[in-house]
Amino acid sequence: MDDDGRGPGPRPQGGAEPLGPGPAHPLPYEGVWRFSAPAVEASVPQARHAVRDLLLRQGVPVSDEMAQGLLLIVSELVTNAVKHAAVLSPTIAVEVAVGAEWLRVSVEDNHPYRPTALETDHGRTGGRGLLLVREVTREAGGLCEVDHTASGGKVIWVALPLKPARFS
Repeated sequence: MDDDGRGPGPRPQGGAEPLGPGPAHPLPYEGVWRFSAPAVEASVPQARHAVRDLLLRQGVPVSDEMAQGLLLIVSELVTNAVKHAAVLSPTIAVEVAVGAEWLRVSVEDNHPYRPTALETDHGRTGGRGLLLVREVTREAGGLCEVDHTASGGKVIWVALPLKPARFS
């Protein structure tokens, strides 16, 4: 995606060039929205509701199932930032970028630790949030990555196709 969220593929911060030219004029639902929130538990449902309301307000063409998967991803990413990064990052940022064919959501914090998807351990009840994010993303035909920020923190982003492989 270019800086306005347009283009046929995801383009994270510092990522590769778009796969091809985007439409000459943005579609009504295209754009980039960013908000910050304190790294506290109350921010999890607030972020989820903000993203849900944005999708509805902008008329983003996502199925109900894909929207539910995306909201689960937002909840997991914000929860991880609140639980694991708040010590060094009292504020987190959530960004939603919508292009003609992709939707990207990212959560950024100032903690340098880069989480990894844990292997499934049926004896554990926690610690599998990123694994769940990766699985939902994979089923939707999307991409999920963790990148460093210029300030030494990290941004975890998920890009989903608006014409998903399995959520249509």
